[in-house]
Amino acid sequence: MSHGKNKQFRILQLMLSTQEGGAENFCEKLTLAFDERGIEQKIIIEPFPTREERLNHAQNLVVDPIKFGGINRLFAKQKLRRSIDAFDPNIIITWMNRASRRVPAGLPYPVIGRLGGYYKLRYYKNCSHLVGITPDLLHHIRENGWPDERSSLIPNFGETPRPLNDPAIARHSMRSEHDIPSDAPVILALGRLHEVKAHDILLKSLANIDKAHLLLAGDGPLRSFLENLAIELGISDRVHFLGWRNDVAQLFATADISVFPSRYEPNGTVIMESWAHQTPLIASRSKGAEWLVDNDKNGLLFPIDDVSGLQKSIERLIHDPTLSKTLVSGGNEKFSRSFSKEKVVDAYLTLFTSLLKDG
Repeated sequence: MSHGKNKQFRILQLMLSTQEGGAENFCEKLTLAFDERGIEQKIIIEPFPTREERLNHAQNLVVDPIKFGGINRLFAKQKLRRSIDAFDPNIIITWMNRASRRVPAGLPYPVIGRLGGYYKLRYYKNCSHLVGITPDLLHHIRENGWPDERSSLIPNFGETPRPLNDPAIARHSMRSEHDIPSDAPVILALGRLHEVKAHDILLKSLANIDKAHLLLAGDGPLRSFLENLAIELGISDRVHFLGWRNDVAQLFATADISVFPSRYEPNGTVIMESWAHQTPLIASRSKGAEWLVDNDKNGLLFPIDDVSGLQKSIERLIHDPTLSKTLVSGGNEKFSRSFSKEKVVDAYLTLFTSLLKDG
């Protein structure tokens, strides 16, 4: 819902990844959330047709694709500077190393670098302020010499774009599409198919759980390996490889349990999304999950790489609907208090106001 035109801020975002992923998806979510507040924006991206299509629906946003790879790098620097000057923002946000190291030096307005990982700060030398999305990332920023007064903690939020009019219809539709019986528990896992995400642990756990189906939404270098593993485990008929999906609300409406099994994870936006969509959550004891999840209150935690521990956690939720309701209630309470879209966008706007006042 739009809050009307906001003339206080003109935000330019720079996000140059040509992949789908957690940071990329949250960049889109935050951009659309600013648009809902009526904030005028420009986002400079590498050409990426599906991303452009998703963002072009915003009312107060200009999408400017600029090619930075190959021979284009000879002209990209000049195009970037011209695009920035033409928009004349009063705030710039950079996403990840690729964008942050390309932002021009000496700009006459605050440049905020957002860190969702333990990146080297040399890529952020042209930023005037850094945002860490977890306490540990903020500690990383300050431990590496960045001044406390030029750094802030602002987490991600959990809501996803395109809410559903009727979740029950969406649930029935997706179950029918994948031939999932109406009484089968459905597990959802979102994320890049990469070793650090530990989807192999989830598949091995699923092999010991009768009837349960897995919706695995994501793509990446381990897709073939995971498909073959599902065949070897005899569960290929219960594992549904969906590729990258943007109908996240429909996926959560279909799922009975959300699992986040990462071996390494500084944050975990999927955790907030699970809370926002009131889906019982299971997560590994990675750094981000341990910060976010209170075990047995708003999620279940299991040791990293522990197939048996994950299996037992899934079975607890399948057989104990009261526990599921407890986790949903606890997750919704924590989400509403600290990780809702309204709270997070307000935190960014407060930071913008402070930086513009100091400038």
